[in-house]
Parts: sequence; structure tokens; C-alpha cells
Amino acid sequence: MDTDYKYIEELLEKYQECKTSLEEEETLRLFFTSGQVPEQWLSYRYLFCYQQAQQSIGLGEKFDEKLLAMLEVPVVKARRITLRTRLAPLFKSAAVIAILIGVTHIIHHSFVPEEMDYNYDAYTDTYDDPQVAYQEVSSALEMLSERINRTRQQVDTITVAQVISETIVE
Repeated sequence: MDTDYKYIEELLEKYQECKTSLEEEETLRLFFTSGQVPEQWLSYRYLFCYQQAQQSIGLGEKFDEKLLAMLEVPVVKARRITLRTRLAPLFKSAAVIAILIGVTHIIHHSFVPEEMDYNYDAYTDTYDDPQVAYQEVSSALEMLSERINRTRQQVDTITVAQVISETIVE
């Protein structure tokens, strides 16, 4: 008996190092699943019993059917592709480029002012007398100031009217 235990112990060491053959593993399986096992090797008994129990469990009757159903490729009919459908992405990209060029053109002309002519020699004075030119500029600035003040008053009255109407509503 002692020699059997020594042989089983050697086989267990080989098993832990993954160096056993299939026949040696079968010997271990037979040893641990039949008969008495020393206390120190009870954990191995549970391992080999579990392995044997798992081997008896099959895949089931419908396993093959399920696997084949998953592997079968559905038949796909070929579609007819016209020249128009082939070129549709090209048309779309051309339209996007045209829109971008148009938007860029609009933005450029609305935000970037046209070049100013800074040739001061080409300009001529409209007034010969500086005093008359000063009075004209002063009257134009006064008129501008009056309109700005009038606009401010209108905004203030609108704001006051809104505040009053909001307080009445509440």
C-alpha cells in the first residue's frame, strides 16, 4: 500500500507541473474516485470527482441544431445599383462644398469692409472758409446729439411703461 501512495504522490507532483500523460491522469482519477483517500489528499478527491461529474454532462440534444442555426448565413439577394445611386455621395459632397463656398463668400463680404480709398489728394474741400465749415460740422453734430437724446427718452419711457405694466399684472 505504501508503494501505491508513493506512486500516487509522484503522479500528483507531475500533475501539478502539467507533465502527466492521459493514462497517468486516468490512474489518478481512478484512485481518487474509488476507495479510501488519505486526509491530506481530500482536496484532490473533490477535484477529480468534479472532473468526472463534468465529463458525464453532455451538451444536450439540441446543441447541434442551435450551433448550425447560428452558423447558417442568410441568403442575401443582390441589389441593382444604378449610376445615380453610385454617384449620390459625390453629389452630396459637391452640394456641401458649394454651400460652404457660398457661406464663406457671404461672411467675407458682410464682415470684411471693402478697401477704403485713402488718397487724400483726390479729396477737395467743399468750403473755402474754415469758419463756415466749423459751423456746418457743429450743426450736424448737434442734430445727431438731439436724435440720440430723443431715442434715449423713448427707450426710457418704453422701459418705464413695461415696468408699470408688469407691476399691474402681478
